[in-house]
Amino acid sequence: MQHEGENPKEQHVHSVFQSIASKYDFMNDTLSFRRHKAWRKFTMKKMNVQRGQTALDVCCGTCDWTISLAEASETGHINGLDFSSNMLAVGQEKVAQQGRDQQITLVQGNAMQLPYEDHSFDYVTIGFGLRNVPDLRQVLLEMQRVVKPGGMVVCLELSKPTWQPFKGIYYFYFRRILPVMGKLLAKRYEQYKWLPDSLAMFPGREELEQIFRETGLKDVRSYPLTGGIAALHIGSKESQHV
Repeated sequence: MQHEGENPKEQHVHSVFQSIASKYDFMNDTLSFRRHKAWRKFTMKKMNVQRGQTALDVCCGTCDWTISLAEASETGHINGLDFSSNMLAVGQEKVAQQGRDQQITLVQGNAMQLPYEDHSFDYVTIGFGLRNVPDLRQVLLEMQRVVKPGGMVVCLELSKPTWQPFKGIYYFYFRRILPVMGKLLAKRYEQYKWLPDSLAMFPGREELEQIFRETGLKDVRSYPLTGGIAALHIGSKESQHV
């Protein structure tokens, strides 16, 4: 939940996600060319979550990844955090439909100041949320703080294609077609215009990989997905920290 003193980016992003919550899943299909589920499946395979392990899903939105983490863990407790009450309301409905109310706890909170103790989770994830925060380094530091020594920090995010002609087609889609589709399908032109704008300011895959290292994460790996329109980044917290 944002409070007084939040910056303009926080205010804008909060209003965007409050307003599109009910249409978010549908538009996520459109935004990702219906690939986001495959990307998450690939991510879960790389993470290799074991029975009983715990996780925090930061910027959990409507909780698709939160629920996937719960399914993989089977018995481990999963926390989801988001600043949008409307997104969390949609997510809570899904959690209830899955019968996972006891396993998943959703909290309205700020990714820049995670309300958890140090070394609390086996995994800390963020899916399609890092480009929307005011300071991605601060969020990565917070994610690293609350993950256990040896635990993983995992980011699945839209990225920037690097090869033509796909790069040109993708940017045309993002800048010209997507906002119009948002206007037609979700009646939210300005909100969906935010998505290409936020991506333009976001670091590319190799640059984000370097930022992972600079914040102290070890064994950093990144994987381009679907021609580079998305990327998976994984880093581990040093295991000797106690």
